[in-house]
Amino acid sequence: MSDQTKRGAAWWAGWGMSGLVIAFLLMDLAFKLLALPVVLQTMAGLGYPATAAFARELGLILLVCALLYAAPQTCVLGAILLTAYLGGGVATHVRIGNPLFSHVLFGVYIGVLMWGGLWLRDPRVRALLPFQAP
Repeated sequence: MSDQTKRGAAWWAGWGMSGLVIAFLLMDLAFKLLALPVVLQTMAGLGYPATAAFARELGLILLVCALLYAAPQTCVLGAILLTAYLGGGVATHVRIGNPLFSHVLFGVYIGVLMWGGLWLRDPRVRALLPFQAP
């Protein structure tokens, strides 16, 4: 298998992983922008203001981060901002004592998928985060 083929397979795998993350984020931000009752109830249960305005603010923040992540020119900035956003979710679930593997670590799972996809599709990230000595 040539280097070009390996690069192509890694790129497609990376975009597949990134696509799953982007699809999840788009679904989540759509629910927030629509301020669905389930979103407001969940926010109240997590200790956040259960208002449509607050849900929409979170949705807009998530939209900007997801768009930055999806664009090749700004994907690293988007990944950094999404890592912070997901970290807030992890901290929230730790604070209220939710189950570890299903709730607390869910943001970590999304973050690993996000950074893994970015690592596979962007050689700049592979150079920054090598898994082997140069």
